Amino acid sequence: MSASTENIPTSRRSTRERTAATASSAVMVVIGLAFLVPLLWVVLASFDVEASLSVAWPDSWSLGNFSAIWNAETTFRPLTNSLILCGGATLVTMTAAVLCAYPMSRFRFRAKRPLLLTIIFSTGLPITAIMIPVYSLFVQVNLIDSMGGAILFLGASSLPYAIFLTKGFMDGVPVEIEESAWTEGAGVLRALWSVVLPLMRSGLAVATIFTFVSMWGNFFVPFMLLLSPENLPAAVTLYTFSSQYGQVAYGQLAAFSIFYSIPVVALYLFLGRSLGQGFAAAGGVKG
Repeated sequence: MSASTENIPTSRRSTRERTAATASSAVMVVIGLAFLVPLLWVVLASFDVEASLSVAWPDSWSLGNFSAIWNAETTFRPLTNSLILCGGATLVTMTAAVLCAYPMSRFRFRAKRPLLLTIIFSTGLPITAIMIPVYSLFVQVNLIDSMGGAILFLGASSLPYAIFLTKGFMDGVPVEIEESAWTEGAGVLRALWSVVLPLMRSGLAVATIFTFVSMWGNFFVPFMLLLSPENLPAAVTLYTFSSQYGQVAYGQLAAFSIFYSIPVVALYLFLGRSLGQGFAAAGGVKG
């Protein structure tokens, strides 16, 4: 402790600490309310058949909005398409991310740092900047309106950030533990599957959640690559609640938003226990 800090009376220090704690609590309350108001609108509007953009208590509570969207065309089919699209793309992304992050974390080679910098640079590229040539390519190879093609591209576009996250978590796993498995006859893939991945399970949970959530809210990629109404995910079908005259069925939109949020909430509840450990285990990116 410095001399200037020691000269400050204890009562003055405690007053400053209480003031700082009160100010930070007030800021957190304001931020929390800013996030709470939209969620409150979604809940209230979903039970109000005459809902508008204002946050208002329903005059009469009704399940009419849920009844209106309780069908395959509006809700079930788009949500199923979203689960297939985002779930498949997440599986592709995380599998490739682990296989790419492993040599970058464990081996030394001359192009390692330039490759890592390229991956970091790729995480900041806007997806809209490459969609026109991608669309042209998909037309030429006859992958337009193909769920498999959309899964591969969505997974590839999320790969740089997933590699960056996975490598950081993998760096936190001691190499000595893996070397012990090697001495017992385990190969590289066996050690990766049986030693490294179980130790970084929490980090994989974090990377999986970030990857899936970013895909779940992606509108532009499926809007460009998927054309048939039978293939459109929920992120694209949201615009169906707007009429051609500019009117919006706010109550049905709010009810649909609740169903739309359920898979993400379920994923957080399923993998959320590992979030704290995952962030604590994340190591810095080594060159």
